[in-house]
Amino acid sequence: MIESLDAIAGVGRDPGTGGYRRHVWGDADMLLREWFASEATARGMDLVEDGNGNQLAWWGSGPDALLLGSHLDSVPDGGAYDGPLGIVSSFAAVDRLSAEGFEPSRPIAVASFADEEGARFGIACAGSQLTTGALVPARALAQKDRDGVTMAEAMAARGRDPRAVGRTSWLADVGAFVELHVEQGRSLVHSGAPVGVASAIWPHGRWRLDFCGEANHAGATRMEDRRDPMPAYATTVLAARRLAIETGARATFGRIEVEPGGTNAIPSRVSAWLDARAGDEKDLSRLVTDLVTEARAAAAADGTALHLVTESVSPAVRFDGPLRDRIAATLDAPVLATGAGHDAGVLSAQVPTAMLFVRNPTGVSHSPEEHAEDDDCAAGVTALTEVVRDLA
Repeated sequence: MIESLDAIAGVGRDPGTGGYRRHVWGDADMLLREWFASEATARGMDLVEDGNGNQLAWWGSGPDALLLGSHLDSVPDGGAYDGPLGIVSSFAAVDRLSAEGFEPSRPIAVASFADEEGARFGIACAGSQLTTGALVPARALAQKDRDGVTMAEAMAARGRDPRAVGRTSWLADVGAFVELHVEQGRSLVHSGAPVGVASAIWPHGRWRLDFCGEANHAGATRMEDRRDPMPAYATTVLAARRLAIETGARATFGRIEVEPGGTNAIPSRVSAWLDARAGDEKDLSRLVTDLVTEARAAAAADGTALHLVTESVSPAVRFDGPLRDRIAATLDAPVLATGAGHDAGVLSAQVPTAMLFVRNPTGVSHSPEEHAEDDDCAAGVTALTEVVRDLA
């Protein structure tokens, strides 16, 4: 299993940072698609790529399939485990069962979902959202990356037909989905267990805040004569931290674009992307509402304006109770919640889903420092194998 991770370790890796830049329909993504296809072929599994770019390797066919897998794309400078660990572990589980002569009572599929991180076009879990119908194709296809390329144009450039994007038929043949993932936190470190079972995913969303002012000369314009949007943005960042701490929520500004972007120019616009998460929908809504209220007040005080765009909002996910309890009992594993979003959370609206987490010794994720020990990865494969054996 570790050999499979090693096989793709160089794909999309930045030599300077050591992090990964595997963005959908980019060169690294296309190489990873070839790798996934070769893994399916090597096992005699039937390979399918749907209109949304999701790849599936099938062991058998028919209804009530057990779906495994995760994703291969990354955030900018992401880690090696977030996503790929779930896919290589799924193939490893298939290998173990096949070597034992195991004959599944239901079809088994390994999926690689497209654009889970949403790093290029700004919509997380785009592949799974399009598959379930949660994301409108026209909206997805019109999304632009930082170079102004739309999703439709990026797909067409890679030989895919944007007209095929949308709800898929294969999901009707899936009876359950189990996604293995590296833990993004330290709950398993504290519990002492190498593998855990997910109970729920916090509600979360992404918002773009455009602070609009007036470009001017940095040296010739008196401070009191400026309509500079940057101070209101800075005030909003501090307010987000304060409000999140007060409510036990999460609020992060991880991306900012400044126009015109000159060192000696007052900005005309500051666009900032907020990632916010909370324990329930009411707390999340209150956090964003209070933050936007403070941001508007800060902008008005400086003679600037704020425009808010809601890019995505995902409700709380509580994984299928009977499936979760059955897996936890099978593995004798702890149950824990997560603040991170996943494809399993999207599919849970239509299919019974569950998640396994593999211990992350530092708790760091979305970073080159993300890690899992080889022994814990092996324990994850063993756990997933037992889950498949029990469910199939």
